[in-house]
Amino acid sequence: MKIQEYTITGNCPSKSNCYKVIRLGNRCSLGKQKHLKSYENSFMLQMSEYKYDLIEGNFKFIIDVYYDSRRPDLDNSLKVVLDCLQKSGAIKNDNKCLEIVAKKHLDKENPRVKFSILPL
Repeated sequence: MKIQEYTITGNCPSKSNCYKVIRLGNRCSLGKQKHLKSYENSFMLQMSEYKYDLIEGNFKFIIDVYYDSRRPDLDNSLKVVLDCLQKSGAIKNDNKCLEIVAKKHLDKENPRVKFSILPL
């Protein structure tokens, strides 16, 4: 089986810092900030350029995240990417991820994520 590698350009935001409290009438809720919405839209557009089959079962996720600074935490970006993969239709549900191999890198000129999804 040939492993497909995907590359999505852009600085992956941290899931923990991407929400703000918004008022909905008499109650409050969490809303996505603009930079998370922008990244999700860019992710969907870039994923649409790839051909892939929906992975419905368990899978292994291998990812290299290239940040523009050393500040972000690697684990916070994983959830953003997995959520985007589910939204784009590459995976049925991110709870089917049984194994993650993740590496953090620094590339100020070209922040991006490179990843592979291996069905188990």
